[in-house]
Amino acid sequence: MNDKFVRPGIDDRPDYGKALTAEQKEAVSRLAEHPQNTKTIESIDGTSSATRQAARMDETNYSAAIAGRGEVPDPESAMMDMRDPMVASDGSRPSAADMIRLGIGFTLSTIVTGVVWVSLSSILLPQLVDQIAPDQRAAFIGLINSVGSVVALFSNIIFGTFSDLTRSRFGKRTLWICSGGVLCGLCAFGISFTRSLPVILLLWCGMQVFYNWMNAPFCASLSDRVPDKFRGTLSSFMGGGGVLGQTAGSLVGSLLITKINLGFAIGALGFAAIGFIVVAIWPASKSNLDEPRAEMSVKNILKAFIPPVGAGARNFYFALIGRMMMVAGYQMITGYQLYIIKYYTLSDSGLDADGLKIKAAGIVATMSVITMVASLLAAFTAGPISDYIGMRKIPVSLAAVLFAIGAAMPWIFHNAMGMYLFAAIAGFGYGVYNAIDQALNLSILPNPAEAGKDLGILNMANTLSSVIGAALASGLVMATNNYMLIFPACIVVVLLGSVLILCIRGVK
Repeated sequence: MNDKFVRPGIDDRPDYGKALTAEQKEAVSRLAEHPQNTKTIESIDGTSSATRQAARMDETNYSAAIAGRGEVPDPESAMMDMRDPMVASDGSRPSAADMIRLGIGFTLSTIVTGVVWVSLSSILLPQLVDQIAPDQRAAFIGLINSVGSVVALFSNIIFGTFSDLTRSRFGKRTLWICSGGVLCGLCAFGISFTRSLPVILLLWCGMQVFYNWMNAPFCASLSDRVPDKFRGTLSSFMGGGGVLGQTAGSLVGSLLITKINLGFAIGALGFAAIGFIVVAIWPASKSNLDEPRAEMSVKNILKAFIPPVGAGARNFYFALIGRMMMVAGYQMITGYQLYIIKYYTLSDSGLDADGLKIKAAGIVATMSVITMVASLLAAFTAGPISDYIGMRKIPVSLAAVLFAIGAAMPWIFHNAMGMYLFAAIAGFGYGVYNAIDQALNLSILPNPAEAGKDLGILNMANTLSSVIGAALASGLVMATNNYMLIFPACIVVVLLGSVLILCIRGVK
């Protein structure tokens, strides 16, 4: 035969001189420049970006260049970010001291907010409702969780977008973080003065609005200020702080179960102070008055509700729904923890109302200590190990499986020991999950320049999952008058989340 043998991948390579446009060649050439010597770059559409270096490739031409070789990566994706891993998205290069201060601030905030939210939502609010209207407890807790979560869902996206568009001499996030905490605290303080279920519902929704007023910009600050190199470790400390706060919240709530008004007052103070404390600990945010932005208009705000599209969006949705399922399973048990212990674990105890309350508080306190130890052990080791082995997806998925195993324990053992085993096994799994999940989410952001908006959408998992978890748990209880079915339902939901996480591509 006279035909010359064509070596696949060698002789049939495309001519990149023809496949790339002049703008793309110029962008690629910038990769040879040192990040410190590169202030801004010009993207293909002519807009200037002072926050990151990227090779923005035209999707059509790039598709022709790699035709038949798999899915085209989204050039806006965080996975295509060409920034120096020691440089944050805002263009800063934090020192070691800066990173320590950022780590302390992020971790302290997750501890304090975790203590307050769990003590109020899992212990004190259910006990308050049980005292006011015991015949409506399951339905009203389901209602308040569902309505509050819907309110939080929209608030998270709206205030994340507002903070993206904010320009001030204190930076884009600071004012939102400080003011949101104060307003949330005022709503919590108001609950201590009422025994009206409609007013409690209204004030609880106000807490959801203002907490997300504070929390959406706070989460976006992680993307803004922490370099890629340290995100896994810092996410681990945040996860550990969250676990510590949540488990300590159960303990605090159990100690204050007979002093509900004091509990809400302490919670109000915690919310009001934490924003100012964190901002004082962090290195000062620089003024961004000169930073260009899109016009603050209704049209641009409505765009925040448009979910990401394009090649990089697939991973985003798997992470979103997977996280939603995981947190929904967690919420099904923790949201009804007090009622599960009182009316399932202790259903055969023969105790009167006061004795049941005291005994349940003791079990909650013991579970809190067990969960705290297991979760902290997991959280503070999982992040550094994840950074070392370079894996995010697989540890997160396995953590969900471990949580499901823990959820089976009270189903198998209908006693306090079953709850203690749940606290240990599921607590360890949730600690690993919390430690790495945020780093996984940051790695699949469709566009780091819109971190506030996209993290707000990802944080829908925390709010929508509360709706799903509350609806499933309350529906099962009202239909069967039995709390036992919460456990198998939780297992199915969490395992579904584990499978969805495994469907993410391009991340180990």
